[in-house]
Amino acid sequence: MTTSIRHPYLDHPGPIAVAHRGGAADGLENTVAQFRRAVESGYRYIETDVHATRDGKLVAFHDSTLDRLTDGAGRIADLPWQDVRHARVAGAEPVPLFGELLETFPEVRWNVDVKAEPALHPLLNLIARTNAWDRVCVGSFSESRVARAQRLAGPRLATSYGRSGILGLRLRSWGVPARLRGSAVAAQVPEAQSGVPVLDRRLVRAAHARGLQVHAWTVNEPQRMHRLLDLGVDGIMTDHIDTLRKVLEDRGTWV
Repeated sequence: MTTSIRHPYLDHPGPIAVAHRGGAADGLENTVAQFRRAVESGYRYIETDVHATRDGKLVAFHDSTLDRLTDGAGRIADLPWQDVRHARVAGAEPVPLFGELLETFPEVRWNVDVKAEPALHPLLNLIARTNAWDRVCVGSFSESRVARAQRLAGPRLATSYGRSGILGLRLRSWGVPARLRGSAVAAQVPEAQSGVPVLDRRLVRAAHARGLQVHAWTVNEPQRMHRLLDLGVDGIMTDHIDTLRKVLEDRGTWV
């Protein structure tokens, strides 16, 4: 890695391995059981998503509704926690509160995708209450949501670029002037968007020139992992946690 550390969240020797939803390939994404498997496999960075229930409880869950992933039904924002807590992911595991995850896995650093606006204030309040500023990086496809989080929390909060920030960085990598907000600590980037390549050596150089780390998502094949690491990315998010660990072990960079 060529970037300097701009926030304690990123203080890690070597490429950062991130378990996407704890390792979504196992079928129990965003559950305590799956997060525990990732931690027992040696992962110290985990990606998750948050929504707020009708009564303001912050849950770790990707979809806006329970229907696809659980034996429950309905929009999380319309349901009280008492109803959501009885839903079971894959019919087996409960939906966790994000506060429960911070407590259960005190050594883990969390990359949190804020899926909906009502989750933003509960998340920031929880981070402040638990003094978890060094353990959480906030991201969202919505650049304005991340910007609001940064305004509310200040520089103690680590954030990553949303779509418009990544676009600006891509334009800069081509030599096109583009305005970028200066508070993010990482660019979390797909390899391609709608078939158009996004992540290449020029983008990595442009990010590193701004002191930003580059984290690639979501990468599941070993040959793609090797290619991105050769480009100089600083981290990889994956659904296949055993595969990424093996790639980093083979390269001598698993920590």
